[in-house]
Amino acid sequence: MARTLSRSIFLNSPVNRSCISLLNRSNPNLTFPKYHSNLSKFSNFPLVHSSMDAPPEGYRRNVGICLINSSKKIFAASRLDIPDSWQMPQGGIDEGEDPKVAAIRELREETGISSAEVLAETPHWLTYDFPPDVREKLKHQWGSDWKGQAQKWFLLKFTGKEEEINLLGDGTEKPEFGQWSWMSPEQVIEQAVDFKKPVYKEAFTVFTPYLQ
Repeated sequence: MARTLSRSIFLNSPVNRSCISLLNRSNPNLTFPKYHSNLSKFSNFPLVHSSMDAPPEGYRRNVGICLINSSKKIFAASRLDIPDSWQMPQGGIDEGEDPKVAAIRELREETGISSAEVLAETPHWLTYDFPPDVREKLKHQWGSDWKGQAQKWFLLKFTGKEEEINLLGDGTEKPEFGQWSWMSPEQVIEQAVDFKKPVYKEAFTVFTPYLQ
């Protein structure tokens, strides 16, 4: 009940009521650097520390979702809490939850999207470390001190219509994103926070056959 009450207060506050109309559409005025697609270059980056069977100790289990449309562009959204930072959907895996089920759930919770099919997944857990300030912030938020996150990445194809995209999500969680756009892999990496870039590069390397 407390979780539901806090969500209601957030969504109905004067500030957030004025912002809700911005959350449900892509901004046609957004501009990003243009790149010639060259996914093969990602293979030159060093591999991120990973484990075939299980994530390394001290890292929070997480899923990442690379959602593509019929034009093979990737869904990315701007974070409400980090200015000028864009990312692909991601989220924690619940106790006993299958990672693929978690990916579908997180996509729905964060974007409202349920019309998608799973095409591929990374064979390894890909990890990134939190910068010290981020680690300290999340320690208080989560009540646990994680070194970083170990992610299993899934490639999904969007099969619905864009009207389905709703950054208020499915109403079960507080909104995380402000705007969304379809981007090339290079644009996604350019707009991401630095500590996530290596994982993004490695995920795109695995998914290259589907992105070309």
